Parts: sequence; C-alpha cells; structure tokens
Amino acid sequence: MLRASTILSHARLDKELDFVEVSKKLKIPQKYLQAIEEENKSLFPQEPYCSLIIKDYANFLNLNGEEILRIFRRDFNRESSSSPLRRQSLGITPNFIFKLSLLVLFLAFASYLYFEYLSYSRPPKLSVIWPENNLIIDNTANITGQTDSEATVSVNGEPILVDPDGKFSTELKIPQTGLDVTIESRSISGKTTITSKNYHF
Repeated sequence: MLRASTILSHARLDKELDFVEVSKKLKIPQKYLQAIEEENKSLFPQEPYCSLIIKDYANFLNLNGEEILRIFRRDFNRESSSSPLRRQSLGITPNFIFKLSLLVLFLAFASYLYFEYLSYSRPPKLSVIWPENNLIIDNTANITGQTDSEATVSVNGEPILVDPDGKFSTELKIPQTGLDVTIESRSISGKTTITSKNYHF
C-alpha cells in the first residue's frame, strides 16, 4: 500500500519538478514540501496549515487532493497508534495548569479546615513542670507549663495568664499540711485537660 509521501514524490519526479520550482509556484516554503515527502514530522507545519499544503501540493501535481490528504492522515494515525514511542505526550496547557492550581488550592483549603476541626474538637495539650519538694523554698512552689495558645489555664480553680506561645507560670504557697494542686487547661470549644499533684511535707 503506497504512502501519501511516496505518491507525491513519484508524481513530482514524473513531472520533472524540483522543490524550488514547486515552492515558487505554490508559494509554499520548500522545507515543508521536502519534510512532507521525507516524512520528517519534526518539520511539519502546524494544522490546519499542514493539511492545506498537502491538498494544494497534490492538486498541483494533478492528484486528488482530498484522497491524498486522507491517505496521509491514515499513514500517520496508524504510526502513532502502533508505536508507543510516537504517542503524543500529555501537553501542559494553560487550562491544565489552571485546573491543577484549583485542585491544589482546594486540597490545601480542605486540609486547613480538617486540622482546624481537629484543633477545635480535641482536648488541649498540657504539660506541667512540677517542682520537687526539696526545691520548694519558703513553702512556695514555682509551677510552669505549656498548653495550646488559645486555651485558658486555671490552678485550683484560679485562672492564670497564658502567653501567646501557650506558656504559663505561677507561684503557689504550699502549707505545712500539704496541698493537692490541680491544673486545668480548657480549649475554646470547652474541652479540658487536667493534671494534678499532691504536695506534702
């Protein structure tokens, strides 16, 4: 089965024409005519210009332009479907980039909402550094700790200041009879985390 490039080449040679003559008469760049006959796809013009050139070229050589174009498309469609090396790769178009950007933004926003929900619904973190009995001077215990930045902290029911980083500290008088110390951290959703320690002498 003859290929379109072979039919065009034979017809041109039968008429003893070279590429320069055909290029001048059809006002088509010589490199395109030569690329079509040599099947050099890297030099093919963009569509629809390529199809128009093939039809004009075939008609100029007294061939059926529509038929030659059909054969040409058959040749290259068959090649692209049979050779994995010639399959058209996924093109990165502005529309593709736009859709990808929307997807990334959606996933980022969904992740933000998810982590905000977890932060809102879970009890706050609470870590406390309890001074040992032998480090308590003048019956005063210096208690420090850290919680979530938006949480509130109370010691034995008395609120204490929490800085923007979630750190807090307080001094507590420990009577000779001993004291149970309870520290509570409460989130903005009302969830609480409680820890306690018993001091005795």
